[in-house]
Amino acid sequence: MREVESLRRALTPALSGLGLDLYDLELSGSGRARTLRVLVDRPGGADLEAVTAATRALSPVLDDDPSLAGPYLLEVSSPGLERPLRRPEHFARAVGSEVSLKHRDAGGHHRLHGTLVAADDEACEIEAGDERHRIRYTEITGARTVFEWGPAARPGSGSKPGKGVAHRAQEKVRR
Repeated sequence: MREVESLRRALTPALSGLGLDLYDLELSGSGRARTLRVLVDRPGGADLEAVTAATRALSPVLDDDPSLAGPYLLEVSSPGLERPLRRPEHFARAVGSEVSLKHRDAGGHHRLHGTLVAADDEACEIEAGDERHRIRYTEITGARTVFEWGPAARPGSGSKPGKGVAHRAQEKVRR
């Protein structure tokens, strides 16, 4: 954990210079099979160009950082539509979003799906149905935002671009 926090402090300035935020950082594996996953974001989302620029900016910083000695694989990406929620600031940014959350308490393990309505430094509040649940971050075993796809358009419904204009032009020619 100390290694990840050290990396977070080292990488944040390099990303800030590009107008990007360090959304999340995860170091997994051991020995030659270590992977450093860096999620970057910005208002409006991080596109491929932003991810490429972040990768180029982070590589020399990581090469010079003593807390990451030895081989590793660097993966840089955006958090995506369904974002992992791990830190209090992730929950705070997602207030108003639909979330899926797994948590444990004295009664066992539970899954909750609802709207994230509040978040502070210690817990979040989820509205599911007619109930509001306050869950401490220490009880959460997994959480992410949920992207709700809208219904697909029925075949043949809706208008095609320019169809109305062409139809009116044909009517004028016939008259």
